[in-house]
Amino acid sequence: MRLIVMGPPGVGKGSLASNLTKHYNIPHISTGAMFREEIQKASPVGKLVQAQINAGKFVNDSLTNDIVRERLLAKDVKNGFLLDGYPRNLRQAEDFEHILMQYGWKVDFVIYLDSNENILLKRITGRRVCKKCGETYHIENHKPQVDGICDKCGSPLVQREDDTVEITKRRLVIYHEQTQPIIDFYKARKNFLCIDGNGTIEEVTERVINKLEGIK
Repeated sequence: MRLIVMGPPGVGKGSLASNLTKHYNIPHISTGAMFREEIQKASPVGKLVQAQINAGKFVNDSLTNDIVRERLLAKDVKNGFLLDGYPRNLRQAEDFEHILMQYGWKVDFVIYLDSNENILLKRITGRRVCKKCGETYHIENHKPQVDGICDKCGSPLVQREDDTVEITKRRLVIYHEQTQPIIDFYKARKNFLCIDGNGTIEEVTERVINKLEGIK
């Protein structure tokens, strides 16, 4: 099973992806996670990524494509994968088609999670992330057992610099401007599923799996 999960910032792509990869036993490939890893290492790539994210922009296409291409060389993607956060725009989608052709692969389904902007803002600004392991929490609907401390590794939780209202609104504007062409791109291939992203992650996951299982 080769899946792409799409949707605006804060819609719950990462949580859904985690559940789907467990269900289908495939690796979760998150460009966001790979970028954060480079940032933590303070690599040259990481510094470029951080500067663009802090400015409310997305990482440029060439760099993103290269990171994804390298990740797909790993052995664990042989029987499938789930892409989260990529492709973000039409150019990346077209480039990804060429990457897949090199391997003789195709995407089975593109899952688009949709949600109201006010709900997205509330989700994003309330998000807290572990500085060490990257585990994600929320101040209202996914609280840690101890306030401000990660359940998984005991490290402090922080708000990402790009999780403010101002930056999030800019990101949403950019996202929607860039995303409509890619939605049209995948709709034309008839493997596009638009799913209601509102509700708990358990409800959304069940919604998606039921749709996938019904199609197969």
